[in-house]
Amino acid sequence: MIAHLKGLLVSTGLDQAVIDVGGVGYLVGMSSRSLAALGAVGEAVTVHTEMLVGEEFIRLVGFASQTERDWFRLLTGVQGVGARVALAILSALDPAELHRAIAGQDKAMVARANGVGPKLAERIVRELKDRIGTIATSPLAMGGGAAPALAASGAQADALAALASLGFKPGEASAAVGAALDELGEGASLDALVRLALRKAAK
Repeated sequence: MIAHLKGLLVSTGLDQAVIDVGGVGYLVGMSSRSLAALGAVGEAVTVHTEMLVGEEFIRLVGFASQTERDWFRLLTGVQGVGARVALAILSALDPAELHRAIAGQDKAMVARANGVGPKLAERIVRELKDRIGTIATSPLAMGGGAAPALAASGAQADALAALASLGFKPGEASAAVGAALDELGEGASLDALVRLALRKAAK
C-alpha cells in the first residue's frame, strides 16, 4: 500500500498528475480540486494516495487532504460508484459541501457531478447518511489550524489542507491563507487562494 507520495510535480492533465519520487514518475488520478491545490510544475508536493488493485490494473489516486481521501473511500463503498465517479463528485463538491448534502439528503446537490444521475445520487445520500460521522470536517481535521473565520468556506478549508499536505505547520498555513484571503476577498477560488498563499508563505 502506498499511503502518500512526496516529490516533484512533473505535469498535470485534466484528471491526473505525474509526480517524480526519486527518479520514478508516478501517474496519479486526481479530482480537479486536488489538482488545483498542487501548485506549479517543478514544485515539491505531497499527495495522499489510495492504491486501487484489480485483475488487470494497478492505479494510484491522489488527494490534497486526508479528508478528501476518506470521502473517496466512503463514496466507492456505494454500489455503482467507481473511482471515476467518486473523483467527479469530489471535483464538483468540496468535503464540507458533500457533508452538508448527505446530512441534508440533498440528492440534487450530489447529482451536480458528471456521471451522477438522480437514482445514483439518491442511493449515495441514503447509504452514507449514517456513515458520515466517521469523517471529521473541522479545519484541523482537514489539515489546518485556522481560526473560526477561516472555516466558513470550502475553498479556504481546502487551501489550508493543501498547504498542510505540502509540509506547512498549521499556524503557517493559517497565516498564509488568511493573508491571501485578505487580498483576494471572500469569493476567491481555491486555485487563486492556494497560489497566493504559497507566495505569502515563501516571503
